[in-house]
Amino acid sequence: MSIQGLPVARRELLGSSINELWPSGITPSMFFRLITDIFTRFGLVASVVSNTSREMTTSEKEGLKGWEYLPASVQRNISDKLYEKRKNAALEVEGAVRNYAAAGEHDKIGAIIDSLRVYVEGSQGSAITNNRKGGLIGLAAATVGLAGDANQHLHKIVPPVLKAFTDQDSRVRYYACEALYNIAKVTRGDFIVHFNDVFDALCKLSADGDPNVQSAAHLLDRLIKDIVTESDQFSIEEFIPLLRERMNVLNPFVRQFLVGWITVLDSVPDIDMLGFLPDFLDGLFNMLSDQSHEIRKQAYAALQEFLQEIKNAQSVDYGRMAEILVQRAQALDEFTRLTSLEWVNEFVKLGGQQLVPYYSSILGVVLPCISDKDEKARVVARETNEELRNVKAKPENGFDIEAVLKVAKRELKSDWEATRLEALRWISFLLQTYRTEVLSFLDDLFEALLKSLSDTSDEVVLLVLEIQACIAGDGLHFRPLMVFLAQRFQEDNALLEKRGIMVVRRLCTLLNAEKVYRDLATILEGEADLEFATIMVQALNLILLTAPELSELRALLKISLTSSSGSNLFGALYASWCHSPMATVSLCLLAQAYPHASSLIQSLGESDINANLLVQVDKLVRLLETPVFTYLRLQLLEPGRYPALLKTLYGLLMLLPQQSSAFKILRTRLKTIPMNATLLVQPPSGSDGFPGLSAIRRTASGGPYAQILSHIPAIPTSSQTDEGGQHLDSKNGSNSVNFDVRLQQFEHVQQQHRLFRGHWQSKKQPSGKPPIAPVQNGQKEEANDSRRGKGVTTTADTPSRPTSRSLR
Repeated sequence: MSIQGLPVARRELLGSSINELWPSGITPSMFFRLITDIFTRFGLVASVVSNTSREMTTSEKEGLKGWEYLPASVQRNISDKLYEKRKNAALEVEGAVRNYAAAGEHDKIGAIIDSLRVYVEGSQGSAITNNRKGGLIGLAAATVGLAGDANQHLHKIVPPVLKAFTDQDSRVRYYACEALYNIAKVTRGDFIVHFNDVFDALCKLSADGDPNVQSAAHLLDRLIKDIVTESDQFSIEEFIPLLRERMNVLNPFVRQFLVGWITVLDSVPDIDMLGFLPDFLDGLFNMLSDQSHEIRKQAYAALQEFLQEIKNAQSVDYGRMAEILVQRAQALDEFTRLTSLEWVNEFVKLGGQQLVPYYSSILGVVLPCISDKDEKARVVARETNEELRNVKAKPENGFDIEAVLKVAKRELKSDWEATRLEALRWISFLLQTYRTEVLSFLDDLFEALLKSLSDTSDEVVLLVLEIQACIAGDGLHFRPLMVFLAQRFQEDNALLEKRGIMVVRRLCTLLNAEKVYRDLATILEGEADLEFATIMVQALNLILLTAPELSELRALLKISLTSSSGSNLFGALYASWCHSPMATVSLCLLAQAYPHASSLIQSLGESDINANLLVQVDKLVRLLETPVFTYLRLQLLEPGRYPALLKTLYGLLMLLPQQSSAFKILRTRLKTIPMNATLLVQPPSGSDGFPGLSAIRRTASGGPYAQILSHIPAIPTSSQTDEGGQHLDSKNGSNSVNFDVRLQQFEHVQQQHRLFRGHWQSKKQPSGKPPIAPVQNGQKEEANDSRRGKGVTTTADTPSRPTSRSLR
């Protein structure tokens, strides 16, 4: 039925306020039933007023007995829509309660409080918000009337007020704040027993969407803080769990509320917030990344205050907080990361031995931060890193060397050079300080260090070599180092090509150069991979001939024919040097064993002359012009005394293509030999000269070489005398070298290489086609064929290509 059909008087009645229509002496229950009857008579649906006509519960009915102890106007005005009427009713409640308190009639006061609670709690969800407002004002007034006796009834007064903090109506929440403010102001210290509940309610209310409610909550919050700071009954132990639960809330208002409370409580001398810092420290650091600048500022200020207290404290639990700091030092937020590092830095300085068990964790965050994009973070990280190294930690005190080594090994894979360098410095530090313990993890450590030899940074590689030299310094681990190094070169050809020279030179500087070469030569002598052995020998030979660090080694080789130590070294290197013909020839030139060098050149077969060999000859020719071979060039001034030297050089010249630059360099050098020096030395009677001289003379015909070679005397065989008059046969003294045996050894190794090359070249030949015949005349065509992937083949039986490495 439409309400438009009702008389005007009835429409006005329906539009009137319930409070205006409420006659005196009629209970709310009677009034609600009357209203229901009126609406029913007009045919309206009863559900329209279902909230106002709700049947009251038994507890609510009993709670309304308190109105009997108050004037009749109070019950009517306490829930009036007008604030002034509610206020006046509250004043009457205050007066009545004061009188009953003076008379000691607390049972009547309790009944009044119960009646007011019904208005607050019994109207939840009801459309009658004025009831709740009036109830809240009445409870506050009752508390004021109780004054000093309020503590007897606080357990009834506070809960309904706190319940109203969650009311859907913002005006009710506002009145709840106002009521609790008045209650707290009256009770002061007695109010502390309800602190945790009040704190929980305020924490939620601090994020209220209504600005008026927030303003009221802030006023209440300041009052509660004042009460707590002056109370001696506050329990920090009961409060901390409540605080810890809320520290990870993301709402900025709640965060601001929490930081404010932490700061206030920390300022109270009788409250030890520092002892409970680990419980909420993580939450404070989490706030450093908040979007609000004000919250970050407040959180940082609180952290700085706590850090200052830690510096002045006698006893601090660094361990629990160190774990939190380690986690926060890995944060993506720069400000959080920097602040965490500052704390870690101070902890390392202050904590010292207490932090020893956490060193690996701390180092795990400090090393990456050394390469942080923020300069301040880098500075703090470096300072902390140095402080960690300065602490005298011992394994018996919990220092986990293995854990620290794992962290350092992990950071060797870092993308940042500075971090990798510091990780290596830590390994070096641990090796020097705890050598025995570190060497027990040597297998894993060696592998990580050898991989670092391929690092793009030369500084990293040099530091790796220093560590490896330190490991090998005791002699026990020297050979394993050389074996590991050779294996690494074999696995990584790029490493050998780019860093091989630097690695070997540095090891020769840090360790004994002779021992390094002897061990590597022994390893390569039994190497099954002939291709790798050749490349490695060529690299070692180049270093031997050029590196300033090996000057003493070269000096020792120069006296190989006159000194037992020199001949011993010559023999140790010779076996492996046989893998490369030109390396062997250069070794003989260095040892001044010129007849043997000449014999080596003449022993080369047609299949040995390929592009690789010509490249090595080219390099040797250029090396002959360096200061290392100054003595050799001066010996050319006495061709009569060193005829085998001249023959060796001409042999090299005959191997080179005439169009090559090396050919021109060597030919130019040979042209400078003084003519009169050769004319002064006459060949012995009946001598036919050295074998093959006629071929060389034919090649040199038409030039000054014919005149020079015509006066070269016969060259004695290797079993007679050397060019300085020294005996060469091993039968003639302990300082001798048996070059006949050495020549056989060289030819044997070269035969293995021929079989090796022939086997693989035959595999490359297309089926059904004969092998390509070698070019008989002209090295240019031979070299070109080699560059195109062609080579000399052989019908000899060949072994299969080795697949296993023999580096022991």
